[in-house]
Amino acid sequence: MYRYVGLTTKTAQVRLRQHFKVAAAGRKTPFYDWLRKQDRDNVIAVPLDWADGLDELGEAEMAWIVLLRQEGHSLLNLADGGLGPTGVEWTAEMREAARIRSTGRKIPSRFGAENPFYQREHSAEQRAKWSAARKGTNVGANNPNYGKFGADHPSFGHVMSEEAKAKLSEMRKGSGNPNFGRTASDETRAKMSAVRKGRPMPSSRRSAHTRYHTNKGVYKDTCQHCRDDQSTPPRPLD
Repeated sequence: MYRYVGLTTKTAQVRLRQHFKVAAAGRKTPFYDWLRKQDRDNVIAVPLDWADGLDELGEAEMAWIVLLRQEGHSLLNLADGGLGPTGVEWTAEMREAARIRSTGRKIPSRFGAENPFYQREHSAEQRAKWSAARKGTNVGANNPNYGKFGADHPSFGHVMSEEAKAKLSEMRKGSGNPNFGRTASDETRAKMSAVRKGRPMPSSRRSAHTRYHTNKGVYKDTCQHCRDDQSTPPRPLD
């Protein structure tokens, strides 16, 4: 009894080993679900035909699927074969069933050469499409972390390394700064002014240093006044 018809440019045994590997990784299709239940010694790959090119190979696959189904073989192929798209149109019920099956499934991470995208990169055109599609989808209430604060936020307690901070700082300098070369409009300036109205603002850097550093016992090596205060010996009391 034949259960599946496929095409390959490799030997039948190599392709069969690949199928077992994919099945072990957990892919959910009728064929791989069936293959996981079988003893390897009981599954045999039989070459049905040979072809001179990929087009002929695809045509042969489709012809064998039709023939074997007519002869009563319960094939687990989802489509009718060929080199193009699978041709399977998922219904809402099929998508929901697939979602339920995949919920909670642990998929092993693949790193380095084991990752199918290893040493490849997406084209600039593809990245631009993704950027346009995502624009505005992660703003406000649409953001999955919207309204999460403190321990509820996934980044709570995370501290960036000095190396990461330096790299981020370098990326945001000059033309890398999203506000590089931009000037706030009068309307924006008015809004910013209204928001700050009534808020105590230091009149100078020295005042800010006194308020936020000296009075709170804070020392920052990036603050010139902190460094000056540390290098100046305290004056004797009268």
